[in-house]
Amino acid sequence: MKHKYAFLLSLQLLEYEIRQLTDYSRQCSDCFDLLQTKLEDLCRFMVSEENERQWLLWSDQEEIRQHGERLRETSAQALCDMEKYQSIRMLERQMDMGRYLSALSDAVYDELRHFRIGRTSKVLFVGAGAFPLTALTVAKETRADVLCLDIDAEALDLGSRMAEASGLHDKVQFSGHGLKELPFVKEATHVMVASLVKNKLEVLEDLRQAVPPDTSIIVRYGNGLKSIFNYPLEKDLSQEWELSPVVRSRSIYDTLMIKPK
Repeated sequence: MKHKYAFLLSLQLLEYEIRQLTDYSRQCSDCFDLLQTKLEDLCRFMVSEENERQWLLWSDQEEIRQHGERLRETSAQALCDMEKYQSIRMLERQMDMGRYLSALSDAVYDELRHFRIGRTSKVLFVGAGAFPLTALTVAKETRADVLCLDIDAEALDLGSRMAEASGLHDKVQFSGHGLKELPFVKEATHVMVASLVKNKLEVLEDLRQAVPPDTSIIVRYGNGLKSIFNYPLEKDLSQEWELSPVVRSRSIYDTLMIKPK
């Protein structure tokens, strides 16, 4: 049993440190560097084979599940704060957005090719956040039209300013409206749902009723140990969707490509 409590303590310590560093960062922006380092520690924790074994052994215990969920809520808030800070810093320093996006492009090139996103695509990004580099890179590399959705008004404002700074404001738009209110949804060829979107099943049901039948929907999620940083997708969707899992080794989230049946 000592291994259970050692694992539980690891979850508790990560949650405590991330929560404290998030509070410190709100008081002193220099602490965001410390917070970023701790979030990187969390990512390494998630892809550890030993930690995965411990999760499989103990995740049926209520206190393990509770602390895992608490860690997810804390880390999700920390990441939202971090993205806002990074966005503001980039805008204030007037960094070369084109050069920055070119460096990022290599990291997402395979993803673009796998999902067959091209110039004529219309890409809806649900939960884009304040630092929407994936969405901006999609637009830069493919010239596809992209619409970013988020429920956070500040994130939408910062994302829009980043698109303006990168010269992509004509290709990337931002909205806080619901899916059912957007004509773009009925034209979407691709939809990307971020791993930090909590109500994934509700979003997928709205999409199933609204998108064209040949639309590809890419869902990022995290089950098992990865649920300490990502919202999970545990329901069997095979009755209503065609499923194509995307296998990546040591990724901090899982990806599922689905189409309406």
